[in-house]
Amino acid sequence: MARLADYFLVVGYDLDKRVEGEGQGRILQRFPEKDWEDSPFPQGIELFCQPSGWQLVPERQPASFFVAVLTDINSERHYCACFTFWEGLDNSQLKKAEASEVDEVDEVPAVVQSAQVFAPKSLVLVSHLDYTEVFRNCLGLIYTVHVDSLPVPLETVIGNLLTCVIPIAGGSQRTITLGAGDRQVIQTPIDDSLPVSGSSVAQLFRQLGIINVLYLFCAALTEHKILFLSSSYQRLTDACRGLLAIMFPLKYSFTYVPILPGKLLEVLSTPTPFIIGVNSFFRSETQELLDVIIADLDGGTVTIPECVHISLLPEPLLQQTQTVLSMVLDPELEVADHAFPSVSTQPSALKIQDKEIRGVFLWLFARLFQGYRWCLHIIRIHPEPVIRFHKAAFLGQRALTEDDFLMKVLDGMAFAGFVSERGPPYRATDLFDDLVANHVERIRQEETCPHKVMNHVKELAEQLFKNENPYPAVAMHKVQRPSENGQNTAQNERPFPGLDDVAVQLFIDHAAAKLKTAPPVVKSELKGMVPSGPPLGDIVDRNGNVMANSARRLEVVRNCITYIFENKMLEAKKLMPAVLRALKGRAARICLTQELNQHVLQNRAVLDDQQFDYIVRMMNCTLQDCSHIDEHGIAAALLPLVTAYCRKLGAGITQFAYSCVQEHMVWTTMQFWEAMFYSDVQSHIRALYLETEDGEQQNHSEQQDGSVSGREISALDLASEQNRLWPTLSKEMQAERVQKEESTVFSQAIHYANRMSYLLLPLDTSKNRLLRSSGLGDVESVSNSYVTNSIAGSMAESYDTESGFEDAESSDVANSVVRFINRFVDKVCNESGVTNEHLKALHTMIPDIVQMHIETLDAVHRESKRLPPIQKPKLLRPTLLPGEELVMDAMRVHLIPDGREEATGLMGGPPLLPAEGAIFLTNYRLIFKGTPSDPLVGEQVVTRSFPIASLTKEKRISVTLPMDQFVQEGLQLRSCTFQLMKIAFDEEVASDLAEVFRKHMHKLRYPQHVQGTFAFTVGQCGKMVVEHKTKDKNQSLKTLSKNLVKSAKRTIGRQYVTRKKYSPPTWENRSISEEVDQSSLTLSSTIRSSDRQTMSNVVERACCRDYQRLGLGTLSNSLTRSKNEPFRISTVNRMYTVCRSYPGLLIVPQSIPDTTIQRICRCYRQNRFPVVCWRNSRTKAVLLRSAGLHAKGVVGFFKSPNAPTSVPSQADSTSLEQEKYLQAIISSMPSYSESSGRNTLSGFTSTHMSTSGEFYIFCVCVLFAGKWGSIRGSGRLSAYNPDVGTRLAGKESPQPNGGPSEALFLRQQKAYLYIIGDKAQLKGGKQDSFQQWEVVPIEVCDVRQVKNSFKKLMKACVPSSPTSDPNMSFQRCLEESEWMLHRVLQVSVLVVELLDTGSSVMVSLEDGWDVTTQVVSLVQLLSDPYYRTFDGFRLLVEKEWLSFGHRFSHRGAQTLGSQSSGFTPVFLQFLDCVHQIHLQFPMEFEFSQYYLKFLAYHYVSNRFRTFLLDSDYERIEATVTLPHKHSHRYSSVWDYIDRLNKKTPIFYNYMFSPEDEEVLRPYTFISNLKVWDFYMEETLSEGPSYDWELRGRQERVAEETPEKPDTSGPKSQRHIVWPCYDSLSKVVPDAITKLLQDLQSLEAELGQTSEKWKDTWDKIKTTQRTETKLESKVRPTASFYSLLMSSNLSHQRRSQGVYLQESGVGSSINLALECEASATSTPVAGRPSTSTLYSQFQSTESENRSFEGILFKKGALLKPWKPRWFVLDKTKHQLRYYESRQDKECKGVIELAEVESVIPGTPTMGAPKNIEEKAFFDLKTTKRVYNFCAQDSMNAQLWMDSVQNCLSDA
Repeated sequence: MARLADYFLVVGYDLDKRVEGEGQGRILQRFPEKDWEDSPFPQGIELFCQPSGWQLVPERQPASFFVAVLTDINSERHYCACFTFWEGLDNSQLKKAEASEVDEVDEVPAVVQSAQVFAPKSLVLVSHLDYTEVFRNCLGLIYTVHVDSLPVPLETVIGNLLTCVIPIAGGSQRTITLGAGDRQVIQTPIDDSLPVSGSSVAQLFRQLGIINVLYLFCAALTEHKILFLSSSYQRLTDACRGLLAIMFPLKYSFTYVPILPGKLLEVLSTPTPFIIGVNSFFRSETQELLDVIIADLDGGTVTIPECVHISLLPEPLLQQTQTVLSMVLDPELEVADHAFPSVSTQPSALKIQDKEIRGVFLWLFARLFQGYRWCLHIIRIHPEPVIRFHKAAFLGQRALTEDDFLMKVLDGMAFAGFVSERGPPYRATDLFDDLVANHVERIRQEETCPHKVMNHVKELAEQLFKNENPYPAVAMHKVQRPSENGQNTAQNERPFPGLDDVAVQLFIDHAAAKLKTAPPVVKSELKGMVPSGPPLGDIVDRNGNVMANSARRLEVVRNCITYIFENKMLEAKKLMPAVLRALKGRAARICLTQELNQHVLQNRAVLDDQQFDYIVRMMNCTLQDCSHIDEHGIAAALLPLVTAYCRKLGAGITQFAYSCVQEHMVWTTMQFWEAMFYSDVQSHIRALYLETEDGEQQNHSEQQDGSVSGREISALDLASEQNRLWPTLSKEMQAERVQKEESTVFSQAIHYANRMSYLLLPLDTSKNRLLRSSGLGDVESVSNSYVTNSIAGSMAESYDTESGFEDAESSDVANSVVRFINRFVDKVCNESGVTNEHLKALHTMIPDIVQMHIETLDAVHRESKRLPPIQKPKLLRPTLLPGEELVMDAMRVHLIPDGREEATGLMGGPPLLPAEGAIFLTNYRLIFKGTPSDPLVGEQVVTRSFPIASLTKEKRISVTLPMDQFVQEGLQLRSCTFQLMKIAFDEEVASDLAEVFRKHMHKLRYPQHVQGTFAFTVGQCGKMVVEHKTKDKNQSLKTLSKNLVKSAKRTIGRQYVTRKKYSPPTWENRSISEEVDQSSLTLSSTIRSSDRQTMSNVVERACCRDYQRLGLGTLSNSLTRSKNEPFRISTVNRMYTVCRSYPGLLIVPQSIPDTTIQRICRCYRQNRFPVVCWRNSRTKAVLLRSAGLHAKGVVGFFKSPNAPTSVPSQADSTSLEQEKYLQAIISSMPSYSESSGRNTLSGFTSTHMSTSGEFYIFCVCVLFAGKWGSIRGSGRLSAYNPDVGTRLAGKESPQPNGGPSEALFLRQQKAYLYIIGDKAQLKGGKQDSFQQWEVVPIEVCDVRQVKNSFKKLMKACVPSSPTSDPNMSFQRCLEESEWMLHRVLQVSVLVVELLDTGSSVMVSLEDGWDVTTQVVSLVQLLSDPYYRTFDGFRLLVEKEWLSFGHRFSHRGAQTLGSQSSGFTPVFLQFLDCVHQIHLQFPMEFEFSQYYLKFLAYHYVSNRFRTFLLDSDYERIEATVTLPHKHSHRYSSVWDYIDRLNKKTPIFYNYMFSPEDEEVLRPYTFISNLKVWDFYMEETLSEGPSYDWELRGRQERVAEETPEKPDTSGPKSQRHIVWPCYDSLSKVVPDAITKLLQDLQSLEAELGQTSEKWKDTWDKIKTTQRTETKLESKVRPTASFYSLLMSSNLSHQRRSQGVYLQESGVGSSINLALECEASATSTPVAGRPSTSTLYSQFQSTESENRSFEGILFKKGALLKPWKPRWFVLDKTKHQLRYYESRQDKECKGVIELAEVESVIPGTPTMGAPKNIEEKAFFDLKTTKRVYNFCAQDSMNAQLWMDSVQNCLSDA
């Protein structure tokens, strides 16, 4: 029974304590005046009566009512019902009050000026019970009695109210009356453990909505701060009550204040969680709360601050809960779309709906906590049950360890209260206990079917409703309300009277006396055993890991253990890797512990060394994946085993497994040890009572694995039974049981102190092992490896044993372990009620236990070092290049898998990594060579290497190897050849050795000077790195010229062979015209003799060769020089004085003198002024390159810039000269002289701009800006207007796929010169309508962007670790890398279009050596087929990249000086662009993709000198280009390629079949670009395939190893190819390579000298051509072989996938062959050549030999004279030639139809010696001139006559 009301108060306005209108309340009267013993009077009630502050008001307010909740110091809640009404005060009362306050004379608040004001007065009722409606009625009645002056004394009513007593629970009903003719029925809930909510939960959901309330629900459970706002106080109370109701069965234990007075608002900044309600009046003051979730009940919003993260319910629970809630709250939603909705879909009444919602949450908690009782550990039964919850086991078995929400809930205070309240096994049960025990199966089956869940929820709602309303029909309330006039008038007259204290107190005393005499009420509490429900194990397995349950895996684990114990070590070794993989799954780990358990006899299992090693390995692997909380109980199951398995080391010395498995987090986690301890204590206490009950000893040696399932009687059942019997036992029996339990716990504590010392003390206690920060945070760590038998005595003792370090160290370890164990013992003993004496005894014992254990460990450690080392794989030696030397010899390491999955076996195939082997550091490469750790592929060899110069990043990592579990130090090395090596040093490698390795590597990677790189040092044995004195930067010109002269002397006598037919005159006679107005002087007079020799070096440069080929300028005699050539070769830079980074010879307009150039160059960055680098042979438009202008911007072009010089005229003149220079270029174009009138792009009118309607200065940023092709506007061009870019490029309209449409001329709209400049620099440049050029501003990638994007690209292609994050997928990373090839390609295609339409283009970007070089080279490659051949491409790179000063050393960070600038692969981007074009036009390139990869690899490898240094000037200075005393055979990559190309067709593209003068226009959209396989491929069998000598050597070594006689029977011819292991091109070569290889091997077998592949290929191609021509004329389909040879099948000419039908027959093959045939005769389609007609009828060629004999023929360009057997055939009208007379294969054919003349010739270079001049004659065809030489003049004459006769006959 309980009092309905504890206190009644009258609280009024305190007139004495007014401060500036801020009133205060005071308690006028209180009954009873003495506090009750069981509930003290709560303080501060007056604040809560008027939470917004006590105010006087000018008008009377209606009476109000609300219930506030106060919590006292014992966390008891008091419900304060406040009934407030307003009483009038006249001014006299106020004045009196004011006069008495002398201080407050200053001002009277405005409110008080009216004649009458009203003050609030509150009637307050304080109670332990929460009956809102009853309190409302009672206080209303008291007010009514007062207002309506009813004939009942107020004292009587209040006396009755305070003496009313009602039962707390039990479902009874009590009628009460206060003696004023009223009657109320109070129904008590059936079960008071269930909260009473009225309709508050339903109201809360209506106010905030489902999602918001779920957020608040999760926030409350995970201990966040929640604040409710509303303008209604009662609603605040209801909302808080509703939120608490849905949290049942958890109880909220933090600050709970449903109505917080304004004066206490600072409470909101408390650090602890809370649920608080505040009036909306104070909303502004809650704005700055940063970590409070604010729910606005009136506005229906929940605001969650940014810094607060709410963990939500785990899916699918969240979704299911939402669904069911919406079915409760909005049942119409489901049928809203039905054509015939059912009528009955109204939501239930509010009170019922409230219970339905609570039913949903009950159902939710039953699902969250199902099976929780199986994870309770009972550690004491008497005198009181002590229960602990095993969180880890619960999460593990529910497979929810990763779930944030559940983790937080289980860690929270509410759950701790839940365990202590609901843990005891013998107590009264309620609805939740029943649900979680008996309905789990039902919930599980129905969870996916919302309608079934809904039915269940309705059943629960019914029970909840019945609990609150046991008698729903009763409603006999009769309470009077105040009459209308009473409310309005009566109160004006008289205030609420003072009450008679004595009268009220008499009532109370009288009632108290009555109670004393009454018989005591016996509360019948039904206690019983709490059911546990179904065990967890069954519930979860379907959530468990898919891998876990594979029976095959468990079988493997069992077999392996059986093999180990049967000593079949070889078998065990084979299974080991599979076992280690299987142990990733939980089931396999549990299986392992069970199996090992069976081999333990009497707590021991003695093994030999190898068995011990394997068992330890498996234990380590099992523990490796255990988290620190050990949720699956694996570590718990292994704990007894690690103290059982052991091996004998010597006399009386045993090593246990625990000394080898200490390296795991779990052993240093306090929670793990507590859970283990409680679990063991529980099983011992259970055994204790089982014995007492059965009277017989049952020896249970059971395993604890976190759950207590599968036993006859569980510990909880036993405890329940004991609790039931407890009151019936005698005092002695009770004491005896308590004592037995206490000593059980104590003995377990000693046992655990031992166990913990085993696992925490390292084997070598002299080394302070890292006792990890989580558990043993106060321990400093020195090293983290401990020593087992693997390291024989190889590790020298590094501690100074004499200095006493050892003792200090070991005692330090001992102290930390003792502290850890003490903390543990204190915690568990206090929780499980161990007496203080026992605890003290434990504390004195622990240091002794630890010390004793240290002593035994010392002996074990000493003996374990004497064991023989484990056999490790033999180290393999790598093959080295000639000149490559080892800097550091083999260091044993493990190669660890990185993020590429191919080699790890995850994508199929064998696991090649991890591999064990050694790392070698040579002066050229870093090489790993070893064998896979997996014995099934143990005979394979794994090689990974990269040039040391390509190392871009090195970082230290710590690695755990799956086999050994040592945490080892390692290195992660990343190379810009797209290789990554993660290595872990073997424990035999001393850490200082690893440090030496790093230092050496660093020294080799960044030599002091470029001459320290491998390309220079190769062959200089002994010296590591050549130190160079750094040279003075501003070296004088004199010393420079001296250098040049010295170097020049060495090259004198080298003659330069030009490509033209004339033999060049000596250097002295050539002239270079310098200025137009001077008469042409000879060179010797213009150049000092000291420079002259240097010039021969300069002339040898690639530039010069190309200029002559393009006809841009020649070094011929001045007499033959025509004055009207537009361009000339200028020697102004011959000494590299004008521009250091330009070549010595430059092409400039004929009309510009050198003096002008020297002035102009100052306007450009790095002095890189505009020079011509290529001319279009058809349109004669030229391509120029320069750097960007100096920062003053482009204004210099158009206005005179404000130059910083003193003489303004000079500035003007520079600007004028610049214009003059550009004008000279324009004038050189033939189109300029022809055109009439000025036209530029600016001439466009709005009619031409149909799409945009206005004119813009064109910005190609349309093409360029934005990420991955997104379009940003620039200037006024905000919307992307595709027309602009295309018109600029001279195209009509863009094609939808980004393919170029056919170019149209710009209809008189084009400028003569387009200047492509950097957008950032061209700001403010006004277009001048009188100039002939146009500026095209574009955005370019700066070097930083390229650098960063390359880093991201590398991480995408070669990730360092596998990732499961979908945001880090390969495609996503690739996209984010922004490797912007399409930008460069787009600009290049644009420039190609402009040049092709006859406009010249000047590319003037950045410093002119990065993007400029990329664009200019690509433009030439796309426009000129010559650059797509071997010679041309070489020339292009030498000219544009090497001579024009791309900073290879600087961008490649090749030396110490450039280390900080980092690696920027501008050249790699260019090669990638070429690769993209190659993919789209495979028939246009003579070289293969491999050629590009080869260059990409070697341009960073530093094996060749070609790509070293930053310009020609530097190369001449460093004598790179000259013979060097240490120069090795291949100092140039080009020579190497040439030689290799002669040996093998690896660089040749078999599809090469170019079209004449074809200009390529590749697609540049990102969708058209492919990732280059250079970035992805890897060959683990031999390492990178770009050092060919190594390939040959490896094959030779393989051949030399003698074959063993094979006894295994027939061998399969099949060979398995692994994509990341084998070199695919080698194992699966293409058909042509294969045929060539077969030919070679056949020749070798026949003993013939093998013919060069190129000759074979050309021969086959020629016959093929003639055959196919034949066949295509006869029948439309050609033979398969000819298809293969012309390779037209494999790729149509254009990517559009259309066969071009050019021949009359319509055979698609014809096209390719016609193009190839251009080397010989070209039959025009539709006019068959004569030869073809004849061949149809004649069988052999031998009959048609009119005249034959030997002639010497000069080869094509750069090829020597060769003797050939020539046959003149009148019938076929051909001149054929053969290798020799016997040769049946025709080498080539000259069609006589094409011969124009036969004339006597002159000997040219390389002609046969000692032959008279008249023996030479030339044969001129329409295609070319053939040079011949007969034995003598007579023979020559004969040949000439014969040919002439044939021609005249025809």
